[in-house]
This record gives sequence, structure tokens and C-alpha cells, in this order.
Amino acid sequence: MQWDKFAAACPEIAALGEERLGKNELCLIGTLRKDGSPRISPCEPDFAAGHLMLGMMWQSHKALDLLRDPRCVIHSCVSDRMGSEGDFKLYGTAVDIHDAELRETYRKTILARIGWEPEEPNYHLFAIDIDSAGFATFEDEHYALAWDARKGLRRIELS
Repeated sequence: MQWDKFAAACPEIAALGEERLGKNELCLIGTLRKDGSPRISPCEPDFAAGHLMLGMMWQSHKALDLLRDPRCVIHSCVSDRMGSEGDFKLYGTAVDIHDAELRETYRKTILARIGWEPEEPNYHLFAIDIDSAGFATFEDEHYALAWDARKGLRRIELS
């Protein structure tokens, strides 16, 4: 499901995810290489037109991975060993975006955020179609939140 539909279905995790991804303007994406082994790469997430979008350099390894097998995981950057800001993850598939209007909306979003925009058509653009999501924190409270469309939102107390 697209980001705005996920946010409506699970606003608790979506709000935490938007805050975590927006704070660092960076996430990690896990993809599958041609031989099936995992790859993890940094990527800049953006929210535009109701989508979580990831722009990538033309023909980058992570983009080629997603074109071959769109399954992926998105992970917020954790900056200390205690994970005090929380650990946000999304599992889903990457949708290769060719729609000119959606690409233009993405470019305007990037330009507003960093004062630069990619040139057409020399980049890959993917929207993440979300299957499940999670969040964990070990700060004052130790708990995890998990969500998928079948089971809904669950809270797990961590010791």
C-alpha cells in the first residue's frame, strides 16, 4: 500500500517513521543482489504526492537490484548503540515510477529540500509499496510496534 494509505491505516507507526526519516534525510535500503545475497545502501527518502519515494543514481547497483527484484526493506538510521531515537523499518516492494507528473512532483520536493533536482531522465525513481512496518525503542520505555494489513497494529513489550 502506498504511504498515505499506510499512514491512514497505522498513524502511530507512520508518524514515527516520518519523523525518523525526515530528521536525518537518510535511510538504509536493503535489496537483493542478482545472486540472492543481501545489499544495504544509503538512500534519501522523500514524501511526495502520498508516496514514500527514493531517487537513485542512474544504473546504481541498488536501482538495478530493485528493477530485477523489487522486494526491499527501508531502515531509519540509528546513530547510537542504544538506539535512543528509535528504530523504524518498512518492508515492501519498490515500484519503478515513469509517470511524468509524479516525477515532476518528486523533483520539486527535492528542490525545496536541498536546492537541487535530478535531471530527466538520468535517475531512477521508486515509490515504496508497504507490506508491513515496525518501530522499536529502548529509551525510557522498551517496546516495539508492529503492523501489517492482516493483523493490524500490535505493541510488544521488550525487557
